[in-house]
Amino acid sequence: MFAKSINRPRLKNRQSGMTTLGVIILVSFVGVFVFAGIRLTPVYLNYMKVSGVVAGIHSEFDGANATRVSIRRSISRRFDIESVGIITAKDVKVTKVEGGHEVAATYSHKAPFIANVSFVVDFDKRVLVRR
Repeated sequence: MFAKSINRPRLKNRQSGMTTLGVIILVSFVGVFVFAGIRLTPVYLNYMKVSGVVAGIHSEFDGANATRVSIRRSISRRFDIESVGIITAKDVKVTKVEGGHEVAATYSHKAPFIANVSFVVDFDKRVLVRR
């Protein structure tokens, strides 16, 4: 009887899982990235609006022998419709180049993050409107 109990393997009590401190650290680490995503989402949504306006200018005027005034007027109207607030129609550069006009929306958007830490995102969307 005694010999049988000696041959039994001993069960080790192993604990598995995370401690409360480990869970707190993990949740705060993930939370910082989620908060950064929340702060940057409106910035990229505004960029999508600006990009859509510039792409719309290209599709409307490409090959239509457009003038700078008509392009600027269309940009202003489209910004009003899309409710673009971070950049104005005057900030969009329309320059005459060989074969047409280049429309360039170049701007920076600063989004506050935590305390005195901010994100600065630079955007540059350009299209060539041919004559």
